[in-house]
Amino acid sequence: MNNCNNTDLKKTDKELMKDDKQDERKNQKDDMNDDKEHNQKNMKEIIDSWIMDPATNMYYYWLIIMAVPAFYNLMMLVTRSCFNELQTDYTMLWVALDYTSDVIYYIDTFIRSRTGFLEQGLLVRDSKKLWNHYKKTPQFKCDLISMIPTDLLMLQFGINSPELRFNRLFKFPRLFEFFYRTETRTNFPNIFRIGNLVLYILIIIHWNACIFFAISKTLGFGTDAWVYPNISDPKYGRLSMKYTYCLYWSTLTLTTIGETPEPVRDIEYLFVVADFLIGVLIFATIVGNVGAMISNMNASRAQFQAKIDSIKQYMQFRKVNKDLEVSVVKWFDYLWRADKIGNEKEVLKYLPDKLKAEIAISVHLETLRKVRIFQDCEAGLLIELVLKLQPQVFGPGDYVCKKGDIGREMYIIKEGNLAVVADDGITQFVVLSDGAYFGEISILGIKGSKAGNRRTANIRSVGYSDLFALSKDDLMEALIEYPEAKTVLEEKGKAILMKDGLIDETLASQSDAKDLEDKVTVMEINLGMMQTKLTHISAQWAASQGRVKQKIINMEARVKSFTLH
Repeated sequence: MNNCNNTDLKKTDKELMKDDKQDERKNQKDDMNDDKEHNQKNMKEIIDSWIMDPATNMYYYWLIIMAVPAFYNLMMLVTRSCFNELQTDYTMLWVALDYTSDVIYYIDTFIRSRTGFLEQGLLVRDSKKLWNHYKKTPQFKCDLISMIPTDLLMLQFGINSPELRFNRLFKFPRLFEFFYRTETRTNFPNIFRIGNLVLYILIIIHWNACIFFAISKTLGFGTDAWVYPNISDPKYGRLSMKYTYCLYWSTLTLTTIGETPEPVRDIEYLFVVADFLIGVLIFATIVGNVGAMISNMNASRAQFQAKIDSIKQYMQFRKVNKDLEVSVVKWFDYLWRADKIGNEKEVLKYLPDKLKAEIAISVHLETLRKVRIFQDCEAGLLIELVLKLQPQVFGPGDYVCKKGDIGREMYIIKEGNLAVVADDGITQFVVLSDGAYFGEISILGIKGSKAGNRRTANIRSVGYSDLFALSKDDLMEALIEYPEAKTVLEEKGKAILMKDGLIDETLASQSDAKDLEDKVTVMEINLGMMQTKLTHISAQWAASQGRVKQKIINMEARVKSFTLH
């Protein structure tokens, strides 16, 4: 009996362990299924929320990828359709490239359906709106046509029938979009336009060459003098010779140079006439575009030369001496060689004020911060001043300022060397170089300055010097909105003058009668405003007192009437 009970217990334990294992496996399987569903859900949410912003670099990089299969199909489909050896000798290579391009096409269609657009200045991110917008675009129909699986017809006509894939050419607008985006991004747009134009010419010549070979194949090779020679001849049987000959013929025909065999049959005449007409139209357009591009490339030089010519005519009319005339021409020549002919305000006038300010800050702010009196000034004032900096160029031996001149501008040296010279103009005391500045004290008009607003030194350009000038009027106009900054600047200027011993402290401490009069006027105005406000407050107080008194009387009357009842 005991043995039987023990056996039954062992069996029970084994069954329990087996059940536990099954439950554990079931739980693991359920957890895996839950994780899989969770991951699928997360992936679906990521896909649904993903939007391509057409203004980002990522969109441009995708256009680069997309341009490769579009250009591949544009060039190779017609070539493989006409030159049979090219298709049959490398069939597996073309199959791999074809279906790789198809995969990229399908991905591109998805990206097109998820590409955002601006509505009231904001990027639309709603997937339904994006899809509805995409369906209304002309590209949607082209994308649908390019995705039709016409390859299935190869099951009937054979795998070496690349002409069945011609619907893939409907993706070529993406290639044009890539060219447009690149043109707007490159720093050499004219060179890119010329290269792009040459590419278009080569594509047209290439297609025309393939069509010529196809017509020759249809009419029979070597059947007359116009078609491609008989391919049984080893000289003309090679694939490279076939394509080169057709390309040469196409180039001569489309450029209307001639020197090609005359057509014999009616269809040959029609094809040549069509080629001549296409060639005339295309190359007339090309010549016009090339001329326009060259004109654009030389536009700045032409405008600059016109300025020089007008100044030369003026100097000849006014009988200016030859030495001065040579100096003027050399100065203009330096401007051209140093690429300093651009007028910044003229170039930036089409930009909104905010972008103008950002560009000016990027270019000039660090230069302005080097000036001692402007160090530690608030950013708003520096931005105002940056927008007022004016570039100036001085030639060799030109005086930037002379001792005793009225100081109306301060200067910051951007490039070049300036010498502080004696009255004889030869003896040099010190040479100022890039980043140096001068004249900042004279434009502040600090009270008590022994030099007043006069220049205290002769400063002469050693060679060609590129400076930034800030006028006194521009500085004072900017300081109107920053009175505290004006006080700080004047205190810094006084400290600099005291350090150099160029200030009369007695005069500096005295107050001008005009300043006192202005202060009294301001006090009178403030006092009048205070009196007006006090009268207004008193009237409001009296009115409120009357309203309170009336409310108290009304409450007393109500209490009396309630007591009587």
